[in-house]
This record gives sequence, C-alpha cells and structure tokens, in this order.
Amino acid sequence: MADAASRLRSVAEQLLGAPLPLRIRAWDGSQAGPPDAPALVVRNRRALRRMLFKPGELGLVRAWVSGDLGIEGDLYTALDALAGLVWERDEDAPGLLQTLRDPAVRAAVRELLKLAGPPVPPAPPREEIRRPRRHLHTRRTDKRAISHHYDVGNDFYEIVLGPSMVYSCAYWEDDGTLEDAQRDKLELISAKLGLTPGQRLLDVGCGWGSMAIHAAREHGVSVVGVTLSQEQAAYARKRVADEGLTDRVEIRVQDYRDVADRPFDAISSIGMAEHVGAERYLEYARRLHDLLKPGGRLLNHQIARRPQHDEAAYAVDEFIDSYVFPDGELAPIGTTVTQLERAGFEVRDVESIREHYARTLRRWVANLEGEWARAVRLTSPGRARVWQLYMAASALAFEHNRIGVNQVLAVRTPESGASGLPLRTRTWNT
Repeated sequence: MADAASRLRSVAEQLLGAPLPLRIRAWDGSQAGPPDAPALVVRNRRALRRMLFKPGELGLVRAWVSGDLGIEGDLYTALDALAGLVWERDEDAPGLLQTLRDPAVRAAVRELLKLAGPPVPPAPPREEIRRPRRHLHTRRTDKRAISHHYDVGNDFYEIVLGPSMVYSCAYWEDDGTLEDAQRDKLELISAKLGLTPGQRLLDVGCGWGSMAIHAAREHGVSVVGVTLSQEQAAYARKRVADEGLTDRVEIRVQDYRDVADRPFDAISSIGMAEHVGAERYLEYARRLHDLLKPGGRLLNHQIARRPQHDEAAYAVDEFIDSYVFPDGELAPIGTTVTQLERAGFEVRDVESIREHYARTLRRWVANLEGEWARAVRLTSPGRARVWQLYMAASALAFEHNRIGVNQVLAVRTPESGASGLPLRTRTWNT
C-alpha cells in the first residue's frame, strides 16, 4: 500500500481535477510531490476529518488554526499556488454534485474517508466566533464584533503594527520604514481634509489614536475620536496624555451614530466603514453628512471588493467572518461612491492605493513572524495563526487585484456650490 502522502496527493488531484503544485508531507513522515515546492504539512488524521466534515474554505482554515495543517517553505508561494486552484478555475467548471458523479472522484472520496480515521467531527478551534446571524449591525452586535477583533490585546497589536499603531494601509513613497509610510498616510489624509489650526475633526473608528494625535500635534486641530473598543480607548488616552494633547484630543467609547456635538469641519473614517454593512451604509453616510458643517470634508478610507455579475450572490468570506472581522462586509468602490452621493455628499476625489496595502501587510506579517513566540504567549497559537494566514492571504489578494483600497474625498457642498477645494486637488501628490 502506498504511503500516506502519496495517497493524499492522489486523492487531492482527483478531487481538484488538476495537479497539486505543492509537496505533501504526512503524519507518517512520508512526502510526495515536487521536492523544491513548499510543503503542505498534514500533521494528523484529524486535519482530514476537519476538511471532510466542513468541506471548503472553513474546513481548511479550522485545520490551519488548530495546527493540524501547516506549511513548510515560503508561505506566500504556497498560498498563491492554492489560491490559483480556486481563483483561476473556469467559471463553467462542473459543480460539486456533477463532479461526484465521476466514479474516479467517488473512489477518491472513499479513500479520503479511510485515511481520516474515526468518523467523529472535531470541535472547531476556540478562536472561531460562534453567534447567531441575526440583527446584524445593531449597536450591540457591532460592539461585540469590534471587541472580538480589536480586544485581542494592545501588546499583540504593538508586535504586528509596530510603533505607529496604525491599523490601515500605509502610504509608501519609497522602500522606507513602516513607521514613515504610516506617518505619510496620516499626513496625506490631513492634506486632503485641508486641516488648519482651530478646526474640529471627528475621527470615526479612531483605533489607538494615531490619526487624532497626528492631526492635533501637526495641524493644531481639536479632535474627537470614537471607538467601540475599550482596550483601544484606554491605550489611545494614555498616548494622548503622554503627548500633552489632552486639551485638544478627546477619545470616547461611543458609536458614531450617537455623536451629537456637531458640527465638525472634517471627518476621517479610516478602515472603519468595512464594519458598517450594506444595509446600514446609507445611514452611515447620512449620519456623517449631518455631522459636518456646510463645506466640511469627509475622507473615507475603505477596502473594496471587485463587483460580481450577480451582486445578490455576494457572500461574506467564511474565514474572515468566523475568525477575523465578524459581520464585516466589502462593497465595490462604485457602490460606495453612489451611497455617499445619495447621502448628499459631492465626491471630489477617489484614489486607489491597492499596491500600498499589499506592501503594508507583508511588513505586518514580518513583524508577527519576527516575534512569533511572544505573540503566541500574548494570545494563543491559534490566534497567531489566524493573523498570519489572514494578513498573508490578504497581501496576495491586493497584489492580484482581487480586492482594493480607496481613499474617497467627499464634501458637504453648500447650496451656493462653493466646495472650498482648491482648483488643483492633487497637489498633495506632486
């Protein structure tokens, strides 16, 4: 009888209908496949049971998070090869039921069942969030979702994000440091908003306070930053105090829908709108419009997905929803612009910075892997693996234009039609 790795490789290729571009190393020490390729490490039979009882992406992710499945060699090369089997398949390829009618495929499934051992479904890793999918994007569910993602621990985020503590796409002028690129991103946003001393800025989803501090320190504005994360707020308040900016920066644990002390001269929303949800997006846009004074500017920095032929068929990625951003949703950039305009905004500038996010994510992965042991101590082995997979896979998705990120500058233009913007609105890039 063939060794476990050879049997697994044969089964995988029968099910995929294509050669497997990775080496397989199995729990018995056997290996099969190209010797110079990264290895997909199947550490035990439980990994197979996870994939059998939850076919598709979520089963693979559960095996990865639990440590039953791993990769030896370059992570990006391995993920790119696996993604190619999914993203580059012909849209007219046969469906699962049609595929299972193939006697060779049925035989492969039976072989996989034999290899998997006792037919008992393993429990999901404890890092997986389990909750009813009802009443999405209420204040209560949004707060719970934000807590799951951001209250992992400030020490953990310090490892990943570095000293800047900015959790959004940096802006790279050259191959400088991550901290320089994040500072340049904050300055780019400040320039687009036209911040001047004495203005009021609302920073929606203020994170650990980096934008609020930059705007107050470098541009002399008064800032209200709101977040739903208690841990973020405590960290941000300490940073504000350390900078001597408590007279100009207020950090609140508050839902943006509950902000009442308008008007503001400018609003920054950086990496927050992905949490809003399609059904609530127009409400989000209208609320920010109402909070601005006439002539006030909004800078909306948001990840976007590619549009689908059938938008009704869009579904949130299982891995992201179950482990990373519960209830998060992505929209095409065209949809975002339309909703902002429906809310009353005049959209004046849209800048794609997709490649910048790929580079940012690769730096975050390097930070995490460079302090892996400490990251595991601060959270859990499973949580560290979630972040490693999420960030590396996202970097590839940005590089291959599966997702993008855009800065949209919009204005609450008064009835007079005077937007208040300079005639040349791209002077910040020259």
